[in-house]
Amino acid sequence: MPAANSSAGQGAGFCEGKIMSAMRLAFVALLLASMTLSNAGAQPDEAKNYPSRSIRIIVGFTAGGGNDILARLVGQKLSERFGQPVVIENKPGAGAIIGTEYAKSQAPDGHTLLMGASGAMVINPAVYTKLPYNTQRDFVPVSMLASFPLIVVVNPSGPAQSLPDLIAYAKTNPDKSNYASSSAAFQLATELFKLRTGAPIAHIPYKGSGDSVTAVLSSQVLLSIVDAAPAAGQIKAGQLRALAVTSAKRSSEFPDVPTLAEAGVPDMDVSLWSGLFVPAGTPSAIVKRLQDEIMGIVRLPDIQERFRTLAVEPVGNTSEEFGRIIAADIERWTAVAKAGNIKIEP
Repeated sequence: MPAANSSAGQGAGFCEGKIMSAMRLAFVALLLASMTLSNAGAQPDEAKNYPSRSIRIIVGFTAGGGNDILARLVGQKLSERFGQPVVIENKPGAGAIIGTEYAKSQAPDGHTLLMGASGAMVINPAVYTKLPYNTQRDFVPVSMLASFPLIVVVNPSGPAQSLPDLIAYAKTNPDKSNYASSSAAFQLATELFKLRTGAPIAHIPYKGSGDSVTAVLSSQVLLSIVDAAPAAGQIKAGQLRALAVTSAKRSSEFPDVPTLAEAGVPDMDVSLWSGLFVPAGTPSAIVKRLQDEIMGIVRLPDIQERFRTLAVEPVGNTSEEFGRIIAADIERWTAVAKAGNIKIEP
């Protein structure tokens, strides 16, 4: 009898232990579910209360360049939609590395954006042996604003009236032949031009594409291969001569300017882009809110018209689409830099 009572007690204790264990597991499951629901609910709240103060857009170039102009156009519309000031901060230098590194270090709360040009975001990683940032690790793409070709520009009073003239002059006068560029994108494009033509043109660095245009206007350099935005007004006014565009087809804004292929330089199709980024760690709900607003802004008729007067094509894609383009471009430009043995030491 005592043995039977002992066995019954053990069975009861075992059953009680199983019940307690099941209750603990159920409690943990409920707690985890509650935390998941709480986090899911927090995401829309983050976007709903955003922005809570002014927004900064960091531009890694001087005022007046293409990226600066695009940032100010979009920033004004973003301010109107958000009801908060949008401040453009120019932090030029080192081919946009200074501004990009600065943006990387800012709080990931959506109140600091980076106007990222393809030069800084996909070409710098291809040509610099060392960079203080990693595009894919340190930033989240929001949306591409625009894509655009580059334009080969010279001073109208200079020795080159056409692209063949320019190439011939450079080969005959290497000591007088130089070019202005403000980022690795323009430098790599011009180095490709040199590889394709054999023209010995020395590189002169400038802080912004607006400065590069000024250098051509003042005859400090022979030429620049530059984005159209800071050069468009001077081209139309006759203060600059456009010799060629780097895209596969002619620009709708400059239909009389031939492509490089038409001017005798084949196998050189270069189109760049500009877009908005936020530091890594920015909540996905805020990224989505920014993405949707930017896509809406880029589709506005007045913005599309303004972009086209700058000889850039409006884009406005999703964060995911932009990310895929970035990955493909890094691979492409890395291959180009390797083939041309183009490396830049910081």
